[in-house]
Amino acid sequence: MPTTTQILLVEDNPDDVELTLRAFNQHQLSNEITVVKDGVEALDYLFARGQYATHDPRCLPTLVLLDLKLPKLHGIEVLKEIRNNPITRCLPVVILTTSDEDADIVESYRNGANSYVRKPVRYEDFISAVNELGMYWLLLNTQATPRN
Repeated sequence: MPTTTQILLVEDNPDDVELTLRAFNQHQLSNEITVVKDGVEALDYLFARGQYATHDPRCLPTLVLLDLKLPKLHGIEVLKEIRNNPITRCLPVVILTTSDEDADIVESYRNGANSYVRKPVRYEDFISAVNELGMYWLLLNTQATPRN
């Protein structure tokens, strides 16, 4: 189990990154938030490749907040890679996206998403949604320890 609360935020929209960081800071829910801007960078971070080659791949985040509409590699493809690796298979992944397409919802759950949350448009609603996500996934949820 991780000793600190760490989040991997996979988001290419700088405004959404800022809002999410503000919400977590406002509610003091996380010790560390790592932001990556595309799907390839997310996988590089998780599997200690590329610019993250010196990162310890055993130091997994407590939670991944994953957008779907990402450059380089779509969020569903990132999710598939996470679920196909024994080290990251049990990692909680919450899809946090603007998409309300039924196909995206179905594909997210079919490929192992733990939750699917549409980003609220209003600032106050966005802050509230991120706070509730953090409260549940970081404080209430008990995370599984992966076994090879």
